[in-house]
Amino acid sequence: MKIIDLAPGDERLITDLLPVLRELRPHLTEDVFRDVYAEGHGQGLRFTAAYDDDGVCRGAAGWRLVVNTSTLRSVYVDDLVTADAARSTGVGRELLGHLEQRARDLGCHWFTLDSATHRTDAHRFYLRERMSITAFHFMKDLT
Repeated sequence: MKIIDLAPGDERLITDLLPVLRELRPHLTEDVFRDVYAEGHGQGLRFTAAYDDDGVCRGAAGWRLVVNTSTLRSVYVDDLVTADAARSTGVGRELLGHLEQRARDLGCHWFTLDSATHRTDAHRFYLRERMSITAFHFMKDLT
């Protein structure tokens, strides 16, 4: 497995990473994704792709370095998805491990993510990977 960061403007964001990411975020069109990354990159958003030995993208992650009063310095994972065809093959574990190491390398105190309440398979995975449920995440629709 090869895990690499994809910079803004890298066409692999659209050709390789976006199809995997859309399995988790089906509302993302190419244009919306480009706009989100253009604005989000300035706020620290990064995307990392996991490729199998045949050069096919099997995992995608969106993440950022966050400094705040609750976690001090942490890596927050916006998105973590393994392509449906590659689930339970170790892609998620390798991608998660890669991001955890990135957090350590960046001097972080915590590695955090949110997972929607209905994603019970993801919750089992995160618990198996020794992550803890530490908070509730609240939202209000402003549209």
